[in-house]
Amino acid sequence: MGDSQLRSAATATGGALREFLTGAGLLGRGIGLVVSSPRLLALGLVPAVIAGLLYGAAVIALIAFVGDLASAVTWFADDWSTVWRDLIRLLAGAAVLGLGGLLLVLTFTAVTLLIGDPFYEKISGLVEQRYGGVPDEVEVPLLASLGRSLRDSLRLIGLSILLGIPLFVAGFIPVVGQTVVPVVGGAVGGWLLAVELTGVPFQRRDKRLRDRRAALRARRPLTLGFGVAVFLCFLVPLGAVLLMPAAVAGGALLSRKVLGLPTEMVTTRPL
Repeated sequence: MGDSQLRSAATATGGALREFLTGAGLLGRGIGLVVSSPRLLALGLVPAVIAGLLYGAAVIALIAFVGDLASAVTWFADDWSTVWRDLIRLLAGAAVLGLGGLLLVLTFTAVTLLIGDPFYEKISGLVEQRYGGVPDEVEVPLLASLGRSLRDSLRLIGLSILLGIPLFVAGFIPVVGQTVVPVVGGAVGGWLLAVELTGVPFQRRDKRLRDRRAALRARRPLTLGFGVAVFLCFLVPLGAVLLMPAAVAGGALLSRKVLGLPTEMVTTRPL
């Protein structure tokens, strides 16, 4: 590889890294907007707390029964020597927790967005007003919006299950399952979260899931930066509940970025 090719590769890598960090920063900007506006925080916490109570019970159940689940998926090791059986079940337990964590985060977001659709529609709209509004806004009836959100969420949850299965199987591979798989899982989870959290702004413009995916793919590093930041924060206990309003606000900013709209404030009027 020549010097010019090396410089081009380094420039491309540096640009992608800047985009990734900019995307992660959108969550920080969302946090700033929500913290400075008790109204936004209150709007967003109500559905998140309701979903959080349900999912808290699911997390406790997953942890309590992880040993039984690990034994169930490694039935073939029942007759193995104790050392190898315990090792394979330890790896299985880690894989079960990893897959469970991925699915819990993604389904929590989908369920919370459905429960709080009017709340998050309001938060997203207020954020967009601060940054210049939506010139091509389309009024979508509530029932139509809920129906579209439900269909999109079910499709994304189904996709997350399909992608989670090979990650679960790869979790049994020593070293790879504990290093590479979590990184890949974080990237997959981050991407799917970004797609979910930009649903409301794209619906406001009468754009469908395929349009959303195409726009996000065009700014992949930016999208991944935002999504991975949200994913990691949602893994922290209570993180998903407390940061859901900020994630919705950040999703509105990400949508504006990928659609080529301004993300500099045009008004400082309280939200």
